[in-house]
Amino acid sequence: MPPSGSDLAQQATKDPYIFDFVAMTGRRDERELETQLVDHVRKFLLELGQGFAFVGQQVRLAIGDDEFYADLLFYHLKLRAYIVIELKGGKFDPGHLGQLGMYMAAVDDLLAHPDDKPTIGLLLCKSKDSVIAEYALRGYSTPIGVAEWRTEIVESLPEEFASSLPSIEELEAELIERQAGESDHG
Repeated sequence: MPPSGSDLAQQATKDPYIFDFVAMTGRRDERELETQLVDHVRKFLLELGQGFAFVGQQVRLAIGDDEFYADLLFYHLKLRAYIVIELKGGKFDPGHLGQLGMYMAAVDDLLAHPDDKPTIGLLLCKSKDSVIAEYALRGYSTPIGVAEWRTEIVESLPEEFASSLPSIEELEAELIERQAGESDHG
């Protein structure tokens, strides 16, 4: 991308994304995350940042004689580009980039207007080794990024702060205790 577009694309993405509004089970699979994000699309758009418009979930891409489905598709109003988001419930694998790159090319050919900028790809993984991701991305000339997603803000705090915060159970107990105290005085 030209430097001006590249800077704007960089500003439009971040790492990690905090999805504290989703209620995940212990499995944390991709489909469950996708469903939760779509159920909370307003909050998800706020976490993504300004300029994102939701296009669809499991967007069908007919390629040759096969059909593929991009997890989430957005359009960025300022960048004038589609953004394909692929969700992975586990650790980053360099092979995921091939799938995402194919989806980006298909969106460029099948959906994008001639005046649109190249489609941007964002691979959201539960975890990643930044060095492996950097090496895997080095050969790509297309606008593609890898970021982590988290369901709790506490996960991203340094250990010394996270350990000093009360648990949900402690907060709930304190709230119940305060409500009981207020009803005794009311």
